[in-house]
Amino acid sequence: MGWLFLKVLLVGMTFSGFLCPLLDFSISGKTRAPKPNIVIILADDMGWGDLGANWAETKGTAHLDKMASEGMRFVDFHAAASTCSPSRASLLTGRLGLRNGVTHNFAITSVGGLPLNETTLAEVLQHAGYATAMIGKWHLGHHGSYHPNFRGFDYYFGIPYSHDMGCTDTPGYNYPPCPACPQRHGLWRSPERDCYTEVALPLYENLNIVEQPVNLSGLARKYAEKAVAFIEQASASGRPFLLYVGLAHMHVPLPVTPPLESPQNQRPYHASLREMDSLVGQIKDKVDHVAKENTLLWFTGDNGPWAQKCELAGSVGPFFGLWQTHQGGSSAKQTTWEGGHRVPALAYWPGRVPANVTSTALLSVLDIFPTAIALAGASLPPNRNFDGLDASEVLFGRSQVGHRVLFHPNSGAAGEYGGLQTIRLDRHKAFYITGGAKACDGSTGPEQHHDSPLIFNLEEDAAEAVPLQRGSPEYQAVLPKVTRVLADVLRDVANDNISRADYTQDPSVTPCCSHSQIACRCQTV
Repeated sequence: MGWLFLKVLLVGMTFSGFLCPLLDFSISGKTRAPKPNIVIILADDMGWGDLGANWAETKGTAHLDKMASEGMRFVDFHAAASTCSPSRASLLTGRLGLRNGVTHNFAITSVGGLPLNETTLAEVLQHAGYATAMIGKWHLGHHGSYHPNFRGFDYYFGIPYSHDMGCTDTPGYNYPPCPACPQRHGLWRSPERDCYTEVALPLYENLNIVEQPVNLSGLARKYAEKAVAFIEQASASGRPFLLYVGLAHMHVPLPVTPPLESPQNQRPYHASLREMDSLVGQIKDKVDHVAKENTLLWFTGDNGPWAQKCELAGSVGPFFGLWQTHQGGSSAKQTTWEGGHRVPALAYWPGRVPANVTSTALLSVLDIFPTAIALAGASLPPNRNFDGLDASEVLFGRSQVGHRVLFHPNSGAAGEYGGLQTIRLDRHKAFYITGGAKACDGSTGPEQHHDSPLIFNLEEDAAEAVPLQRGSPEYQAVLPKVTRVLADVLRDVANDNISRADYTQDPSVTPCCSHSQIACRCQTV
């Protein structure tokens, strides 16, 4: 355990509120390595239709729309799961939850996290000489060696899980409302609560809790400042860098923002969307200023909007999942309908990624891992299989070919966690299980198992309204192909080097800066 103590000591020390004093960015007498910098910005619960470049009805994403006009926009891009932890685990490993072990969300009392035998993108790039930083939501384990500083990130500033998983003094907009943290001794409990009211939401800098509870109204500004500072310092060092930003937007509770001039934009969701767009714009502006020619900026989302939050949820665009909504329940976050996993995605790298291009290639968050590693000239971790592919040829405009097959795992709706119950095969999509997610009206679709799967033709029915007739020639032609690719992937997973996440819980691992305070209160930033 001596190595762990030493690492805790080094990482836990911070300098001027930013980077560790023993993290040496300088490379004396050496020129910058010709490896690209990589910036990944991951929005939370953002719908495909929340990007103005995707959906004309959406206003307020001027910076993202500008990035789309200056880079590549992906319109058939998918999260690897439809909820937080599994999607993020797949981004950092290039592997589905059945392989990396993360099939559902971790809790504030979770002992484990992303299994330690899984190699993260940050670890690969760190070994390749990159300076690495993670800013924002982690949600892959916060206890012991599961913390970001032990998963390849030199620097960490952020919240260890979703920001509705702890009380704050400024809880923001949520439905049902998030109550504020208790100010005095005694517990505030509500059977309707949607937040963990007894423990305040913590903000970490490396291994230290620097604010608890977090002031949500200032969180976007702090994230922007830390991201900009890291880009500037890393660029000046001569080393390539990886920056992974996990935004709090557009997950509830939404921050309370000042009133806007346009009545149309008074809706809290619109105001929060504008704030997120501004944050992304600040990061892009800093990249443009100091590292424009050698930086790939990749923006996407972890899953679709959380429909049960009603007016505080985003837009799925045309991907309504009408077959499910007519049955009752949601067809967005947690589900395998398009609204649950088809997400906005942009790539920006002037001179390398062609400008103002719309790509129809079928791609996934899973592809970020192998693509970034290939661009960095590094090697994939050995002795395991991957579900992502190197999308460099698509990024550089030399191909429109992505995946032929994508598997969409259950992410908290009907079915077993992580189960591959939905298969995308070219333009067709097959469902073996439907239902199980709550809609705005409180209804939950009935869990239905389809021995003969529902199959939709997405080119003709993007809203997933009417499945193919089971006796039709098209259905009969697609069914054996779907059956075969599902059997193939399950066989591959069974023969792979897979991991198992530890989902046990222990209240003693709950992050707390001061156990003498009922809400764990401390303010140092």
